Amino acid sequence: MLPYILLSPLVVFIGALSFVPTAVTTVEAFFRVMPLDPPTRFIGLGNFRALFADSAITTSWVNTAVYVVVGVVLSVVLGTAIAVALKRRFRMRGVILALVILPWALPAVVEAVIWSWIYNPTFGVMNSVLHSAHVIGGYHLWLGLDRWLTILLIEIVQVWQITPLSAIIILAALQSIPLDLYEAARVDGAGPVQSFWRISLPLIRPALAICTVEALVLSLNIFDQVYVLNGIAPLGSSVMLQTYVTAFQNLNFGGGYALSLLMTLATALLSMAALALLYRRAEAV
Repeated sequence: MLPYILLSPLVVFIGALSFVPTAVTTVEAFFRVMPLDPPTRFIGLGNFRALFADSAITTSWVNTAVYVVVGVVLSVVLGTAIAVALKRRFRMRGVILALVILPWALPAVVEAVIWSWIYNPTFGVMNSVLHSAHVIGGYHLWLGLDRWLTILLIEIVQVWQITPLSAIIILAALQSIPLDLYEAARVDGAGPVQSFWRISLPLIRPALAICTVEALVLSLNIFDQVYVLNGIAPLGSSVMLQTYVTAFQNLNFGGGYALSLLMTLATALLSMAALALLYRRAEAV
């Protein structure tokens, strides 16, 4: 009985940390909150109308949609490929597995700084390799000139970070599949590809659903990579970056509340849709 009595205040405290800021954000999203231009007053949907009238914010929504689609697809596909490759035991497997996990273990800011050196127009590795291979005639400025190229290069960093977690989750799911199923399929004449499609893929669907939601949430909330690699330029900006600009640079807290509320709703709805679409009871076909 005592552990439950001690646990209850902790649950209430943790719940308050989640629900109180959400409640405050929801309420303040409908108010004009600008510390440098008081007073605070109720304006209804005024913040939301102003957000959709801002071209920089509408551009950031499109950019974020691209980050989500590319990030989710590539991280899940590459994570599955890596997990399949690491499923069988071989020499140096532990070392390779540690190297695979490393990008996910590093802080996003550190990764973004590392890749900013790679993309650097003066001494970057990317320019050096492409120039040595005679792909480009001279060193180029890669970020900040072309919108889609900037988004692509930022997305490479994002996928490099989030793919390892997908690989580990899917690898764990693959290793939980009984070997008897593969042996029976081999006796029936099924090859490796057929075994994967008929046995592995159906049985790892719950893991794929988790990886999809994880990649979806991280891609929707991409901030560090965009800020470090592209600053606050609208070219490759994300919704989270625009939330920071609106609230903490423009000191329009009401607009920042409204934008963060929209992002919270989008994250919740898309995550539930992904789970409803992908999460099924595991059954081999």
